[in-house]
Amino acid sequence: MSKFETPTRGELVGRAADLVDLIRKHAPWQEENRVLHDEVVQGVVDAGLFRLRAPRHYGGYESDTATVCGVIAELARGDGSVAWCANTWTLGSWMVGLFPDEVQDEISADQDARIGNSISPNGVAVPTDGGVILNGKWPFSTGVQQSGWFAHSAVQAVDENTFVPVLIAVPAADLIIVDDWHTVGMRGTGSVSTVAKDLFVPQARVLPMLPLIMEGKHQSERNAGSVLWKGPFSPSAAAPASAVSLGLARAAWDSFLERLPNRKITYTNYEKQVEAPLTHLEVAEAAVKIDEAEFHVRRGAERLDGKNASGEPWTLEERALARMDMGAATLRAKEAVDVLNNASGGSSIYSHVPLQRIERDIQVVSLHGVLHPATNFELYGRVLCGLEPNTHLI
Repeated sequence: MSKFETPTRGELVGRAADLVDLIRKHAPWQEENRVLHDEVVQGVVDAGLFRLRAPRHYGGYESDTATVCGVIAELARGDGSVAWCANTWTLGSWMVGLFPDEVQDEISADQDARIGNSISPNGVAVPTDGGVILNGKWPFSTGVQQSGWFAHSAVQAVDENTFVPVLIAVPAADLIIVDDWHTVGMRGTGSVSTVAKDLFVPQARVLPMLPLIMEGKHQSERNAGSVLWKGPFSPSAAAPASAVSLGLARAAWDSFLERLPNRKITYTNYEKQVEAPLTHLEVAEAAVKIDEAEFHVRRGAERLDGKNASGEPWTLEERALARMDMGAATLRAKEAVDVLNNASGGSSIYSHVPLQRIERDIQVVSLHGVLHPATNFELYGRVLCGLEPNTHLI
């Protein structure tokens, strides 16, 4: 692979911003069809935005977390579903970078490879000659119908009574698709369920999860010296996921301000909503909450980038703080969207008004098991109180 210059953060975020109009154009279609539009996927491919967390030796950029968050947030201004898929696929590239190099050669030969992933161990891997036999069913398999590979979590049988969590890379074509993604929001992600039935997986594509999650250990020799793979899994996943929430709040802001000059407040004397003091208070409140969401996303990204660069070990409190930042960003973003939605009046319920879709999308995102604010706050509080965390995903 010939050497090339990695695009700057400003250039990559600018490429994402240039896609917003295209994404917004297809957002209603994506919601109706429960999958991303081919033109949108191709636009993101052409912009090189699936290479953010791919190894340089495959043509990837190995961008820092702040850059990834900036790109994801911009894509979410167009459609939260696009941002969530992009976040999933860029995390998938990072996860594949943890596997042995021969596995990466198999999966990442396409520098724009789309690799889905799940972190809930809903499958069972039984050892056999040369590998494992995998069976299981995984809901929320984001983007699988437009992915080449999927990294699924499972448990591997050690003996009759002992199981250990593992990460298993499989071709997406080997999974059975269950078309059950009928939801109130984030419909364009195509997060259907997938099933593995007596699927043989070579041992090289089975990666122990606990050393990966807790210690940041991996099996790649070529990526061993890269800053990108220095951090443990959970903090590495947290900030980019929360950037989806931030981008949705900015999308709501855009939608509200676009409609504001032509709106009145029905059944009042305000012929222009923009002149009402209530509107000023609502706009200010939303702006502050968006700023607070951005603070938590930025802090999470800067902490990860800083510790990856320095090589300093992660304390348990810092790991819990990464989860807290993710939950706090999501909470503040949702609050901002709620304020703007409540200020938008009855006319905003029509399907052609983006704000109603954004409101449903942020609701779905805030209920995600990893981003759920209360779950993350409880975890952070436990650690601050000197108790052991109630999860391995930290």
